[in-house]
Amino acid sequence: MAGHNKWSKVKRQKGVTDAKKAKVFAKLAREIGIAVKAAGPEADLNPRLRMILLKCRSANMPADNIERAIKKAAGDDDGANYEELTYEIFAPGGVAILVHANTDNRNRTASDIRHVVTKAGGQLGSAGAVTRLFERKGQIIIDREAAEEDMMMELALESGADDFTADENGYEILTDPAQFEPVHKAVEDKGVTTLSAEITYIAQQTTAIDEAGSESIQRLVDILEENEDVSDVFTNAESPEATN
Repeated sequence: MAGHNKWSKVKRQKGVTDAKKAKVFAKLAREIGIAVKAAGPEADLNPRLRMILLKCRSANMPADNIERAIKKAAGDDDGANYEELTYEIFAPGGVAILVHANTDNRNRTASDIRHVVTKAGGQLGSAGAVTRLFERKGQIIIDREAAEEDMMMELALESGADDFTADENGYEILTDPAQFEPVHKAVEDKGVTTLSAEITYIAQQTTAIDEAGSESIQRLVDILEENEDVSDVFTNAESPEATN
């Protein structure tokens, strides 16, 4: 899940089926369209588009798909007007879930989200109730085999990162959103390949759950992510595998 265990998230992204990839690519194409319509098709002049293109790269979205989405939005072939919405959810066990959506019909999306959450035994929270538990951060994840730890730590801190952590899997670099691009560029300039690089939401307060709870929350996250309007799902669940 796109929650506390970053390595679980990376593994899930690698194991996505072809059918699910098509749905992910369609969502990313929608995000590209929104960014292009907001600030133009030139990534050098459109920070939001640059961030989305990084998400596309992490998802292994084909270059042809990306180019088509940019051209379509730039040509205004898509007449839909999308609205960005956030849903704040309290799932069973006190787990907080933050959902971002891009929709052309807020009533449809709200109804779909409410139905899924209620069926899972959760409830929608008031504005700010869940958001306050997360912090917006730049996050760069790197496989341990991609670079030496000492070099990565020095590079991260010298380029303006807020934090650097290492474990047996690899490295995580966290930045202020405003510093994400220079830090990421410094990593790329060293020729280091990233597993993931994005502006995301990091839980500041986590909720520990057992194995059964983890499976239940994962099912809920999966269903939410299946919704065509949902772009991102974040949780503060601390699963057993994250603590091992």
